[in-house]
Amino acid sequence: MIQDVNVRRLSASEAAASVEALADVLLDCVEGGASVSFLWPLPREKAVAFWRGVAAGVARGERVLLVAEDGEEQLIGTVQLVLAMPDNQPHRGDVAKMLVHRKARRRGVAQRLMEAIDDEARKEGKTVLVLDTVTGSDAERLYARAGWQRVGEIPKYALLPTGEFCGTTVFYKHL
Repeated sequence: MIQDVNVRRLSASEAAASVEALADVLLDCVEGGASVSFLWPLPREKAVAFWRGVAAGVARGERVLLVAEDGEEQLIGTVQLVLAMPDNQPHRGDVAKMLVHRKARRRGVAQRLMEAIDDEARKEGKTVLVLDTVTGSDAERLYARAGWQRVGEIPKYALLPTGEFCGTTVFYKHL
């Protein structure tokens, strides 16, 4: 476990100021094989543009953006809660882009981020959370240990950063 990890919610201005550091984490994760919507090689400009879009979503109140920082205040992980839902699903939130830099893995950072996203979801009045992850991944095991309920698997759902198909496993959690 990383002892000096601070997990916090970013304001819109903090999110905008953190796009470069967030891009670093995204680039590391995609280079390491994470299937999180991007293929490798991932141009830095594309990663930065993605995070600028997320920051804009935070500013509009459509997303919650959490970060994990180490003792030197280096950004080592992140997760999002998508709040913008259809009118008939005001109680639901989607958990997205749970990323931990490879240098900080297997130290409890992801677990801390997931606990914090549950707390933020409760604050936002969300009672049902949904996410999906690569079938057979470390993340799939993490979510199961964190009390998420497995719904099922969709084969050939997405591509790994190298271009091969991967399945996704869908989870939900009632808060």
